[in-house]
Amino acid sequence: MGIEMVLDMASSVNPDRLAVGRRGAGMTYRQLGDVAAGGAAVVAERGAAHLVFVGVNGPVLPALTFAAARAGIPLAPLNYRLATDQLRDLVTQLDRPIVVTDPAYRDKLDGVAETVLTSEEFLDLARAAEPAEQAPVQDDATAIVLFTSGTTSAPKGVLLRHQHLLSYLFNTVEFGSADEEHATLVSTPPYHVAGMGAVLSNVYAGRRMVHLPDFTPQNWLDLVREEGVTSAMVVPTMLARVVEHLDGAPADTPALGSLAYGGARMPQPVLERALSAFPTTGFVNAYGLTETSSTIAVLGPDDHREALSDPALRGRLASVGRVVPGMEAEIRDEDDTTVLAPGETGLLWVRGAQVSGEYMGKGSALDAGGWFPTRDRARIEDGYLYIGGRADDTIIRGGENIAPAEIEDVLVRHDDVRELAVVGVPDDEWGERICAVIVPVGTEHADAESIRTWCRERLRGSRTPDEVVFVDELPKTATGKLVRRDLVAQITEPAAG
Repeated sequence: MGIEMVLDMASSVNPDRLAVGRRGAGMTYRQLGDVAAGGAAVVAERGAAHLVFVGVNGPVLPALTFAAARAGIPLAPLNYRLATDQLRDLVTQLDRPIVVTDPAYRDKLDGVAETVLTSEEFLDLARAAEPAEQAPVQDDATAIVLFTSGTTSAPKGVLLRHQHLLSYLFNTVEFGSADEEHATLVSTPPYHVAGMGAVLSNVYAGRRMVHLPDFTPQNWLDLVREEGVTSAMVVPTMLARVVEHLDGAPADTPALGSLAYGGARMPQPVLERALSAFPTTGFVNAYGLTETSSTIAVLGPDDHREALSDPALRGRLASVGRVVPGMEAEIRDEDDTTVLAPGETGLLWVRGAQVSGEYMGKGSALDAGGWFPTRDRARIEDGYLYIGGRADDTIIRGGENIAPAEIEDVLVRHDDVRELAVVGVPDDEWGERICAVIVPVGTEHADAESIRTWCRERLRGSRTPDEVVFVDELPKTATGKLVRRDLVAQITEPAAG
């Protein structure tokens, strides 16, 4: 049993309901099933072992997802933003690929595989092909290969098997729970686990998917209003831009019942402004990793409302909520030998049927007990999980371990700070020194020394930034994750020169 059953179930229950696209011009579940069956034939007759997609999120992605599953091969969505050499290198790591690409990236991929088709060419062939029979699929066969974003090292191919993805769905989504008028706005890229999770979870729920390939705050708001979007997911940078665009005005999105966010740390001031701008919308913080087949913890709408209304609970807005059913979490010390008590900060380990933790060509990262090391610093307090950043991001200054997040959470409330990141930079005396890199609100801003003084009044002396640097923007991935290695290089290379 594979993920192809998700579409089979949806199309058997609601064959004429719109699955993908705008009202009046979309694709029904029956039509999506026909395209997937024809796409499986296109793939099978070319003898492919992997179906590669390079492009933005759109109607072709669900067709490719279920075509690959019907053909019994993995789908590998790749980051279209990569340089040509990087992109071609990832394709060559996959056995017998057939490549489907948006026209904008076609030139990057010429000759990289025996078959390279544009998205429209694939859909045309799929619609014209005789539907393929379902290929035998084992539960433990690989369904999707996702390459990690590589913010600290070279991308690694994570193998998500059918059993992992189905476990995630069965434990977190109710089949057929969406009504016919429900629609979700998908703006996360295909190569991100949230993009693939959106395909599976929305089809399983029977919800129409509307896509926004090119995000701007106004385009996002317009589409939510025009299509009566009832749910959406954004990354923190997107929500920050929407809130800034509204500039204190209400969002005026009456149909939007649920707004999920995740993928990176959400600055609490941004979240508080968003809650005011969308007063009738239920907010959901979803935390997960590629290796865990998407969400492993959720801070739900009730949690947000209670935290906003009760000052004693306000700190919960900084958490990622409670661990979802079917998952376990524990906090271990740095040596992975001791499970820490509630409230203590250490390294987060997770276990559950949806956890893969397996990398292409590198084997599994699970320990003997089936636990996966997330490499995130975290604590569990009153049942809520708080993420303190990546363990690799820890600054070691004079032998003291300092988590950038504890400084960032304070400094983000400074009136002159639009965005910031705290990083460690090499120092001959201390090993590393603390550098706060700030994107200011305007061209006129506080000087570096006054910001250091402001921090010193609110933090221990050892947490006060040794230096403050102002920049126009922070280097990030398309999903809003800070690329710290690029930031450190950006602020140290001029000094080295």
